[in-house]
Amino acid sequence: MDRTVIAYVIYLLVSVALTIWVARTLSRNGKVFLSDVLHGNEKLADAVNHLLVVGFYLVNLGFVALYLSGDETITDTRGVFEALSTKLGVVLLVLGVMHLANVYVLNRIRRRGVMEREQVPPVPPQGWAAPSARA
Repeated sequence: MDRTVIAYVIYLLVSVALTIWVARTLSRNGKVFLSDVLHGNEKLADAVNHLLVVGFYLVNLGFVALYLSGDETITDTRGVFEALSTKLGVVLLVLGVMHLANVYVLNRIRRRGVMEREQVPPVPPQGWAAPSARA
């Protein structure tokens, strides 16, 4: 079997496995965070979590597929390792950037919700006072 094909197969297996592992980890640990962002609405948090996971899979697996092809032909074992390290390193960086972007956006939403909750008076107004007349 051609070394380039071997490198492609290893790249696909490792990249898909990493994408699945990261998506499951983010999904499992993100439920609590989403519940807080969405003010305890568990059903909405689960739905948003699922949509985020689907989007995560689509973007990352699409990137993995697009980044599969290479122009160079791999002729030796060293070339296999060099090609794999480059391709897997880029995939890991993309996974990390996607994770940080998700956390950033959700944290901004959470912070906005906290600010809105702080602006609501703790006790509704109970009366009205006329302004004092100063002469």
